[in-house]
Amino acid sequence: MFRSSSYHTIDQKGRVNIPIRFQDVIKASGGEGIMVSRMDSCLFAYTLSEWNKIENRILATPEKSDYFRRFIRIFIGGAAECNCDKQGRVLIPLPLRQYAQLEKEIVLVGVLTRFEIWSRERWDKENELQEEDRKEESFKKELSKVGL
Repeated sequence: MFRSSSYHTIDQKGRVNIPIRFQDVIKASGGEGIMVSRMDSCLFAYTLSEWNKIENRILATPEKSDYFRRFIRIFIGGAAECNCDKQGRVLIPLPLRQYAQLEKEIVLVGVLTRFEIWSRERWDKENELQEEDRKEESFKKELSKVGL
């Protein structure tokens, strides 16, 4: 599982250093790379085995609304396989970097079955929103369901 957050920089070529603890999860899943797609103003990065599970769940969905088909078009159609190099870096394709506004300072956030790649600026704004979310009654109920 991916856990914890770390601050990094993305180099001019678009390469991101993957922390050792994340590399270990990727290797333990039997792969040497990740699938990266866009969502929520950041990038979602999955092990190849976890990505296959997502694709299988999508394929198993019997009815696909116009909204869901558009989602698939963007999420699956915009995804890229990114392999780790010998230094533990992955090259993020330009369209994905542009979507997430990855320029220099970035944050990698472990979210159990995936990790997210955020621009530092967007991550800081996301943290501010999260503090506001804690005041919402429906959110409090969701947290209580998992014992928090």
